[in-house]
Amino acid sequence: MRHCLLFCALLSLGTVTGAQSAPITPAPSSTDATAEAVNRFFVEALEHGQAYDHLRDLTTQYPGRLAGSKSLEGAVRWGQQVLSAMNLDHVYTQDVSVPHWERGAPESVQLLTARGAQSLTATALGYSPSTPTGGLTAEVIEVQSLDEVEKLGRAHLTGKIVFYNRPMNAALARTAQAYAEAGDQRNRGPGVASKFGAAGVLTRSLTLAHDDVPHTGTTTYLPGFPKIPAAALSLVAADRLSAALAADPHTRVSMQIHGQTFPDAPSHNVIGEIRGSEFPDQIILVGGHLDSWDIAPGAHDDGAGIVQSIEVLRLFRALGLKPRHTIRCVLFVNEENGGAGAERYAELAQAAPGRHIFAVETDNGGFAPTGFNLGSTQGNAHLRAERWRTLFEPWGVWHFSKGSGGADVAPLLLQGVTVAGLTPDSQRYFDYHHTAIDTIDKVNPRELHLGAAAMAALIWLVDTQGL
Repeated sequence: MRHCLLFCALLSLGTVTGAQSAPITPAPSSTDATAEAVNRFFVEALEHGQAYDHLRDLTTQYPGRLAGSKSLEGAVRWGQQVLSAMNLDHVYTQDVSVPHWERGAPESVQLLTARGAQSLTATALGYSPSTPTGGLTAEVIEVQSLDEVEKLGRAHLTGKIVFYNRPMNAALARTAQAYAEAGDQRNRGPGVASKFGAAGVLTRSLTLAHDDVPHTGTTTYLPGFPKIPAAALSLVAADRLSAALAADPHTRVSMQIHGQTFPDAPSHNVIGEIRGSEFPDQIILVGGHLDSWDIAPGAHDDGAGIVQSIEVLRLFRALGLKPRHTIRCVLFVNEENGGAGAERYAELAQAAPGRHIFAVETDNGGFAPTGFNLGSTQGNAHLRAERWRTLFEPWGVWHFSKGSGGADVAPLLLQGVTVAGLTPDSQRYFDYHHTAIDTIDKVNPRELHLGAAAMAALIWLVDTQGL
């Protein structure tokens, strides 16, 4: 999950011509029949949900599903098999060319003190190159921002290891906001440090959990400047390094990273459909991303979103519902370190006959659902969806906020499609995000199934009433 904050930029483009939103049917005031229909999704999911079983299979058989890996391609085949077994109207794949980076042998970061070397728990960032033969040893400069790096400049940073140590803001209730605000250190920090002659970068992991678990994630470099090795430290390790620097500003660290970038590799988006009975060429999409970081089983990010999206189709089948519009489940690839799956899907969607009227993404973990964020270039979709709030409140889903859906549906938003993203409770998500402990035991089956039911109910309302 990259948490692209695109909404303001997308809205600044104004109304996108071409695709139009579905016609709006005035919603009746929470009639008994409508409420009962919505309730059936939740009851079916809680009593007979299959998402958790699918998640166990996916994370057990195919952990570490990074773009270009054999594990991801195994997961692609798994997705095809699961969707094909559901007796859908159409199951197929889309060819996608994806980036291919591998971390190689386990990385090592050592704090060098008068008492000897002490290991600091770390994980290489995606796209980090390897350190020189024998590793990299240098003094460390601690900073709190990219601006501070700019101000220090080459005179202070050449040949040094830059240590970004600004924490996520614990005072923010929305942890995704805290993640986004601190994320420039990981996303752009190594590239900026290289611009001023740094030899390497360490970053404080993007988490609020004070433990010894490092969190990986992608980073970027600036054209015309060297790509330098970069790794994230656990919060325990970051605090230990910061304390050592406070005691001795000339503290040195030794790094060994073995990352390599290879030529792009072939992969596939996986798609399953229930054809619409009245408007088969008008599409309502639900999806998540099939890839995960190489060190992560990817239970919450985003195995949960994958199995919830599949479960949406199962719920329609189990309840005997024939949608008016085509409901399409998309298992995107390469969200974590590139977005090639989403870009390829949007490219083909724009060129194909028919149009998308709504797209829902689930990429915020499998925790209890609390609401949806919705975005449209053509108006305040979240305010229109608010009319359904009383239908969802009995199930703990209560807010409809303004947003941009998520990274995989953002290209569709640019084309004028109304998008949404499921917003589960977020307080624990970044404890596990991009780590080796993003395992199925961190996922509660009932919470997972509630999220699938919430999306299925929203899709049914859009299908029958419009948005």
